[in-house]
Amino acid sequence: MVEKVESIKKQNKMVESLRTTKAKYIVGTILFSGIGVALPRIFHMLAGSAAGTTFLPMHIAVLMAALIFGGLSASIVAGSSVVFSYLLTGMPALARLPYMLIELVIYAVLLSVLNKKFNSYISLIATIILGRILYAGVLFVAVNGLGLPTYGISVIESIKAGLPGIVIQLACVPFISKFIKKGIGLDE
Repeated sequence: MVEKVESIKKQNKMVESLRTTKAKYIVGTILFSGIGVALPRIFHMLAGSAAGTTFLPMHIAVLMAALIFGGLSASIVAGSSVVFSYLLTGMPALARLPYMLIELVIYAVLLSVLNKKFNSYISLIATIILGRILYAGVLFVAVNGLGLPTYGISVIESIKAGLPGIVIQLACVPFISKFIKKGIGLDE
């Protein structure tokens, strides 16, 4: 009987510790990192090899993490998604991996900062615009300042190809993020 009571107490402590904000951030970050690896695979299986550049599935996980958990979490999601996706699937290609990592971290930081001052829709629109401007600057410095190859990366072409993904982001990310945030008790 005493052992059963102790077991119940331990279970209750574990449940209570998982309800803390810190635990929610840790578990959420891990889950979004997994989503950041899984979504591109799903899109590639359903829509072919160009699905990543068209629908921007890895961006979705990073943007949602930024809106729900903030910049640190979203930056971890960006880094782990890109690295683990490469290790598990070979995508993005090794040559493009650093550029993709920088791009996603830019979005993670921008959205988390802007979301503190503006609503999620305004923040997301500004992030999409400013993020691409900053990313263009990164590419300019990489090519002209450091002499690195861009491997065919073009900000203008990525915007054109990624318009369906941008529409999906604008239509879904703020709504789903708000729903999740409320569901896990992080809404203010």
